[in-house]
Amino acid sequence: MLRLKGIIMIIIGSMLWGATGPMMEWILNHSDMSVSMMLILRLTIAGAVVLLLLKAKGIQVGRPMRQKLWLRKMVMFGVIGMLGVQFGFVQTIAHSDAVVATLFQFVAPVYIIILLSILQRSFPPGSQVIGMVVALSGLILLLTNGSFSSMSLDTTAIVWGVIVGFAFTFYTLYPVVLMAEWGVLLVVGWGMFIGGMTLFIINLPMFFMNLGALLNGPAMGMLLLVIIMGTLAFIMFLQSMTYISPVETSVLSSFEPLTAMIVSVLWLGQTMGVWQISGAAIMLVGVVWLSIGGNRKKKTAPFPETIQEYDHSEV
Repeated sequence: MLRLKGIIMIIIGSMLWGATGPMMEWILNHSDMSVSMMLILRLTIAGAVVLLLLKAKGIQVGRPMRQKLWLRKMVMFGVIGMLGVQFGFVQTIAHSDAVVATLFQFVAPVYIIILLSILQRSFPPGSQVIGMVVALSGLILLLTNGSFSSMSLDTTAIVWGVIVGFAFTFYTLYPVVLMAEWGVLLVVGWGMFIGGMTLFIINLPMFFMNLGALLNGPAMGMLLLVIIMGTLAFIMFLQSMTYISPVETSVLSSFEPLTAMIVSVLWLGQTMGVWQISGAAIMLVGVVWLSIGGNRKKKTAPFPETIQEYDHSEV
C-alpha cells in the first residue's frame, strides 16, 4: 500500500510539474510579463512560503545563514543551481516552447553521467552508454526534425536548452551535503528565495518599470497557479522517495514531459513534426533506460566539498 502511495504521488507530482511549463508559456504569450519578472515572483514567493511554513513548525530557518561556510554554499546553490535551472528553462520556453524546454531538462542525466565519468576518469557502464546514445539520438531528431540540412529549432533555444542541462547537473550534484545537513525543504526554500532575490537585485530598475504587468489579472492568476502547482509537485516528489526506489522515481518522472506535450497540444495548439515526436519518444526511452541500467556506485566527488558518493541509478 505504501509503495502504491509513492507511485501515485510521483505520477501526480510529475504531471503537475509538466503542466507548469505550458502555463508559463501562456503567461509569456498573453501578457507583458518578462521572463525575469515572472521568475522573481515565482521563486521569491515560493521560497518565502516554504520558509514560513518550516518556521511555523518550529524549525530555525535562519541557522544555516549565520555560518559563513553554509551561507556560501547556500548562495551558490541558490544562484547557480536554482536560478540557473529556472532561468534557463523559462528562456528555452520563450525561444521555443514548453515541450522542448521540458525535454532538454529531462535529458540532463546524460550530462551528469558524462561529467562524473570525466572527473572520475572511468568509463560508464555499457548500459549507460546505450542509454546515452539512445537519448542523444532522440535529441538530434528533436532538433532537426529528420532533416540534417537545417535545424528546426532556433539556435538561441538550443543554447538555453544546453545551459539548462549544465545548470541541472550542478543543481543535482552540488547540494547533497547541504540537504543532508539541513534537510531538503530548508535548502530548497532558501535556494528559491536567494535565487529570486538575486534576480530582483539584478533587474531592479526594469522590475519597477514593468509593474504594469501585475495588473493583468488572468496572467497573475495563472502565475499563482504555477506557484501552487510547482510547490505541491515538489513536495509530492520528495515524499514519493520515502516509499519507492530512486529508479522507480526516475522512470515515473517521465510523466513530466509527456504531460507537457499533451497539455501543449490540447491547450496551446502546439504542433510537432513526425520526426520530432519520434525523437521525443526515443529520448524518453533513453532516459528511462539510464534510470534502469545505471547501478554502479561512484566514489569520487565531482565537487569535493559537497559529494561523498553518487549513484548513477539516482540520476
